[in-house]
Amino acid sequence: MSDEQEINVAGVKVKAGGNIGKMFMYGTAIVTVIGGLYGGFEVYKDYMDMKKKILTYTAPDLSGFDKRLSILDKTMDGVVDSVTQARDYTRDIKNDLKKDINTIEKTVDDVERRGKEAFRLQRESIETNDSKVRQMITTNSDRFDKRREQLRTDMDSLETRIKSEMKDLDKKVDDKIKKALNNPLSKM
Repeated sequence: MSDEQEINVAGVKVKAGGNIGKMFMYGTAIVTVIGGLYGGFEVYKDYMDMKKKILTYTAPDLSGFDKRLSILDKTMDGVVDSVTQARDYTRDIKNDLKKDINTIEKTVDDVERRGKEAFRLQRESIETNDSKVRQMITTNSDRFDKRREQLRTDMDSLETRIKSEMKDLDKKVDDKIKKALNNPLSKM
C-alpha cells in the first residue's frame, strides 16, 4: 500500500506522501482560497463604499436660483442689459453644474477603474502564487528524488564495503584459529 495520496485542487493534481506532504498541500490550498476571498472582500468593500457615496449624493438646491431668476424677469422686463445679465448668470450656473457633473462622473469612473484594477491585481496575484506553488512542488519533488537515490547508492556502497570487510575479518579469524590449532604447544 502506497503512502502517496493524490489531491485535486482547482484542476491541479498533486501527489504527496505522508502527513507532512498532505499538510503542505492542504495548507497551500487554504492560503490560496483565503487570499482569493480577501481580495474579493476588498473589491466588494470598495464597490459598496462607492455605491454608498453615489446613493447619498444630493443635487445642489437650485430653488434659490429659480426664485432669483423669476424676480429678475419680473423687475427687468424690457431692459436689455438686465436680460443679458440674467442670461450670463444662467450660463454660469449651467457651466458650474456641468463642471460638478463632470467631476462626479470622473470620481465614479476613477472608483470603477480602481475597483477593476484591484480585481485584476488580485487575479494576477492568485495566478502568480499558484504558479510559484506548482514550481515549488516540482522543485522539491525532484530534489527529494535525487536525495533518495543518493542515499540508496550510499547504502549499497556501504553494504558492499561491510561485506568485503566481513570476508577479510572471517579469513583472518580462520587463519588465526588454524594457526592456533596447528601450534604444537596447543596439543599439550
